[in-house]
Amino acid sequence: MFAIIQAVGWPIWPLLLASVIAVALIIERSVSLRRARVVPDGLLEKVLGDLRQQGVSQAMTERVDAHSPLGRVLAAGLRNVSSSREVMKEAIEETGRAVVHDLERYLTTLGTIASISPLLGLFGTIVGMIDIFASQGASGANPAQLAQGISIALYTTGLGLIIAIPSMIFWRHFRALIDSFVIDMEQQAIKLVEVAHGDRRG
Repeated sequence: MFAIIQAVGWPIWPLLLASVIAVALIIERSVSLRRARVVPDGLLEKVLGDLRQQGVSQAMTERVDAHSPLGRVLAAGLRNVSSSREVMKEAIEETGRAVVHDLERYLTTLGTIASISPLLGLFGTIVGMIDIFASQGASGANPAQLAQGISIALYTTGLGLIIAIPSMIFWRHFRALIDSFVIDMEQQAIKLVEVAHGDRRG
């Protein structure tokens, strides 16, 4: 592997950097976007139970807010539980937008890596091909040397695709995961509003 890096030269370094960043982002988002961490089971039921038994308190709201992203959304509703339905919904929507922004953190970088890696690979190949043909003597090209040079130059295109394909797969996976979390949080927040205003019993 090190021999390949030496043979290809400097155009491979941006690709190696992109691959390290992509792997780090995929691991970080895989840990952060676990369902049990974002929309934990049973949180809404516990909040509704506390709401019916002892009402809303500052300590309860802070505890729910620190629990999870879903807790932040529910806590925004609890802070405005004595307000009208519209005010409560607006508070939940504002907090929900902030929560979604946090969930989408680093996805733009991952999507950018997926988009530019093939281009970086192609750029490296073009630079390699230019060097190959520029180094050929006036007496003609050595076919074996030319074939070896072209083979080395194509390594960057291959590496660019190896980086881009998993990055795109994980980017789309994380986007779909966040969309499902948003729908789940919306449904639970609506249930909290309806219970708080007496439209549902839980």
